Amino acid sequence: MRVVFFGTPQFAVPSLERLVNHSEFEVLGVVTQPDKRRGRGNQLTPSPVKAVALTHQLPVWQPKRVKKDADTLTQLRQTEADVFVVVAYGQILSQEILDMPKLGCINVHGSILPKYRGAAPIQWGLYHGETETGITTMLMDAGMDTGAMLLKAYTPIQLLDNAHQLAQTLASSGADLLVETLLKLGKQEIQAIAQDESQATYAPLIQKSDYCLDWSRPAIDLHNQVRGFIPNCVASFRDKALKIITTAPLDSAYLSQLPPELTVLEQELSSLAGKSERTGEVMKIVKGIGPIIQTGEGLLLLWEVQLAGKRPQSGWDFANGMRLMVGEVLGNGYV
Repeated sequence: MRVVFFGTPQFAVPSLERLVNHSEFEVLGVVTQPDKRRGRGNQLTPSPVKAVALTHQLPVWQPKRVKKDADTLTQLRQTEADVFVVVAYGQILSQEILDMPKLGCINVHGSILPKYRGAAPIQWGLYHGETETGITTMLMDAGMDTGAMLLKAYTPIQLLDNAHQLAQTLASSGADLLVETLLKLGKQEIQAIAQDESQATYAPLIQKSDYCLDWSRPAIDLHNQVRGFIPNCVASFRDKALKIITTAPLDSAYLSQLPPELTVLEQELSSLAGKSERTGEVMKIVKGIGPIIQTGEGLLLLWEVQLAGKRPQSGWDFANGMRLMVGEVLGNGYV
């Protein structure tokens, strides 16, 4: 099967590598986003997908707007590909492109469609406290993740999973499901199923305001926000920004899902419950672990944080280094 691969971030890399190394597929070339300036040196850096494509000596196209780039469109048409595979490419494909390959354009999407259509399905799934997600492969149409579904693979979400960890799991699962989808598609062993529009939800691009923590919200909601938008969620501490990177909700409903090193906190819950109505207040600093914060509903452990201009550190090292005091109050985040 002759394939052109469209993809950009690390999430797409396992899918590309599986296709390149599989005897049933011939990858004719890769379409990815233009190089971007990154890091302190502001150096032009290729996308993770481009870097892999170059190691395999594959042709690479990097149009700023693929549907408007006449040269790229001509070259894509000339490939006479059986299928275009799209994994987190980052641009909308025109109907002209969708119609080029014989078998159509296959997308690997990081949710169980029709839930969480859009740019950030993993992050918003965590934010909303989902306990299950997965991968859907689909035949692309002109809409935003609205095409007919081919196969699904389900993945459970654990309480302490964050977006980085879940993306790694789903990227691997997506590569497996992509291969299965293409092989079945080639043998006409797969039936596309239309999405139920009444069940559709959306996962839009994340805005800076989404990173701001509000301590009046319940502990579980703050925890889901932090792990969904890792490492960017922010509170304020002594009038400066404080990134909250890893948390744990300290509620009896979640204790069984916490790692052994945190089970010692169970005895803290009854002694701290209802002692303060000041959200953001430091209720206790647990030696070797970190500060416990009062939220609008329940207590939240700050397990890992990052002060502005500093490296990430454990909640305990932060509390020690800043001489954090019980009774001190953290402020809400702001843009």
